[in-house]
Amino acid sequence: MKVNSVLVLLSLAAPAAAFRSAFVRGSSPLSVARSESSLHMKTIAVFGASGLTASECVYQALKEGDNVVGLTRKPSNLVIPKGSGGADADKPLTDPKLTVIAGDVTKKADVDKVFENDIDGVIVALGGKTADVGETMLTDGTKNIIAAMKEKGVKRIAVVTSIGAGDSENQAPFFFKVLMWTAMKKIFLDKNNQEEVVRNSGLEYCIVRPGGLTVDSPTGVINVIDGEAGSIPRADVAQFCLDAVRLEDFPYIGKAPCISSVGGTSWTKDRTKAARGEMEK
Repeated sequence: MKVNSVLVLLSLAAPAAAFRSAFVRGSSPLSVARSESSLHMKTIAVFGASGLTASECVYQALKEGDNVVGLTRKPSNLVIPKGSGGADADKPLTDPKLTVIAGDVTKKADVDKVFENDIDGVIVALGGKTADVGETMLTDGTKNIIAAMKEKGVKRIAVVTSIGAGDSENQAPFFFKVLMWTAMKKIFLDKNNQEEVVRNSGLEYCIVRPGGLTVDSPTGVINVIDGEAGSIPRADVAQFCLDAVRLEDFPYIGKAPCISSVGGTSWTKDRTKAARGEMEK
């Protein structure tokens, strides 16, 4: 691993309610068509690579054959995630296809180091305590990433924010709204500004708003909901983000779906080799 940041997403728990969006990836002809429309990624950039959800993105992408370039403030914090890692969880995450760059996303020069590689798609999973990373880190860092993408002609980006951000405030449980209005007011101001930057970027974006995050094993089922959010494993959030930057006709480009493991309509991940265009042994 070549060693040259961060995500602490908010956990909450609540029942899920109404829904309308639908897309199912399975063994149907539709899923085959979507598999064939894959962007055939060479290299995925992950910002905040050592974070709990971001490390799931890194780990799963590597397992599925992609190259990954990750930016994190502390490369030593990048470990195999609990959700997908099984018995190897918490061991150092190393792979010949992985390049980790030590840097600060608010510094354009550090972000530019990532794009010295030929990047095909970008996942932004930034986070951290406001006291540690500053009140505008999400917005400032995302601006740097978008600027670098435009300079290099990279178009596809998935950005992880949170349920309750933007126009999804009413999808957050009441107790979480209280936190948004009080203790978490600054971080949600930053998240809202970050989302606005992404929406106005002109890029092929998907803003991903997960419900309460867990470190459970991936279920392969992601529910896109319009009602109140429930919980979802970080591993499934990561898979949704990877699909968002890999699939040419991903149905939520230009949108900000709220995702949960309960309620709504399922996006079902086909994990077979056939779905990835590989031969079964």
